[in-house]
Amino acid sequence: MNNAQTGSSLSSISRKKNYGLPLILITSLFFFWGFIHNLDPILIKHLRSAFQLSHFQASLVDSAVFAAYFLLAIPAGIIIQKYGYKTGILTGLFFFAAGCFLFIPAANTISYPFFLGALFVLSCGLAILETAANPYITILGEPEKAAQRLNFAQSFNGLAASVAPIIGGIFILGEEPKSQEELSTLSETAKLVYIQAETSLVKGPYLILGLILLLVMILFLFIKLPEVSENKEKSTKNFLQVLGVKNVGWGVLAQFFYIGAQIYVFSFLLVFAEDAIQMKGQEAKYYAGVAGLLFMIGRFAGTFFMKYISPQKLLGIYSVISIVLSVWIVIGSGISTLYALVLLTFFMSIMFPTIFALGIEGAASETKSASSLLIMSIVGGAIIPPIASKITDISGNIHLSYVVPVICFIIVFLFSLRFRNKKSIQ
Repeated sequence: MNNAQTGSSLSSISRKKNYGLPLILITSLFFFWGFIHNLDPILIKHLRSAFQLSHFQASLVDSAVFAAYFLLAIPAGIIIQKYGYKTGILTGLFFFAAGCFLFIPAANTISYPFFLGALFVLSCGLAILETAANPYITILGEPEKAAQRLNFAQSFNGLAASVAPIIGGIFILGEEPKSQEELSTLSETAKLVYIQAETSLVKGPYLILGLILLLVMILFLFIKLPEVSENKEKSTKNFLQVLGVKNVGWGVLAQFFYIGAQIYVFSFLLVFAEDAIQMKGQEAKYYAGVAGLLFMIGRFAGTFFMKYISPQKLLGIYSVISIVLSVWIVIGSGISTLYALVLLTFFMSIMFPTIFALGIEGAASETKSASSLLIMSIVGGAIIPPIASKITDISGNIHLSYVVPVICFIIVFLFSLRFRNKKSIQ
């Protein structure tokens, strides 16, 4: 089944329930948060150079982003339960746009903590949006097609991943930043002027994105979205009790480690290219673009393969291949390790939506709470990258840090084995 057929299939589903426009609008959100997440690798390299940060300090960009998911997922779930999906989406878009606008004063004050604060506010919006949009996609149509439908929507997240590094590289990286040795030759005044010029490069892209998000927010405000009820029964469990429902607890664990691996792979790809093979950022941005393209292709391919292979089986196959590629990054050397890192993104592509769909399968009236917990587990992106980065700082060898993704993908594989005797949910 090709992409057009997939779209046709989803349109057929949506026409039965008048879900066509809601599916289109919600899918657009997947593109926006995919775009902003895939600016992070550019931002990490840029801020690392401008502020002369260690690998660990640079990884705090990821910590600021994904700590918000941990802190906001449950409040987001409560908002959605009480006021509905539309209110959740509007709230998320508001914080998303506000965080983008905060990049302007962050650049003007030349403050790395201010940048982290802006990223945190922005990510509060992303946490609310993802808590609403992921389960909303799974219930807008036939239940047995939930994983397939979510992978299709997430494919547009992958599309954003392919274009964001290129666009960000052009507008944010600019010329190759000065080295620490070059900066040491500058006077304090000249160094301050240089850092101001470097940090100011981020203002334009984030201002434009913030304005676009405000327009999208206005569109959602005036468009009627169906408030679909997953189950007429009211939730009778608190969030901790929901962990014991069906596959939720295992899904939260697998998602925590998967997201940690994904964020480290994407966020430090440009840094890996520079440290491992001395590749300049202006060249490495194209490898980041290819990685995003493979991620997108992997999402569409996964949607196709799930027509013939159960989501849990495909998840198991892809996690084994990811383990092998990660091991080569650890023990290999030269350009082949960068190729392995880029290729890894293809096999990671289906993991988030598939773990999510499997995790909330059978949650019934607890679906919104289960969704909050699975989004909350994205905090792995705040914890895993700093751990891996610390390994690099201590060892002086960035290859060794990819032992951490190896462990993460092993846990994803073990999660897939949990479903080996179950019927396909495709």
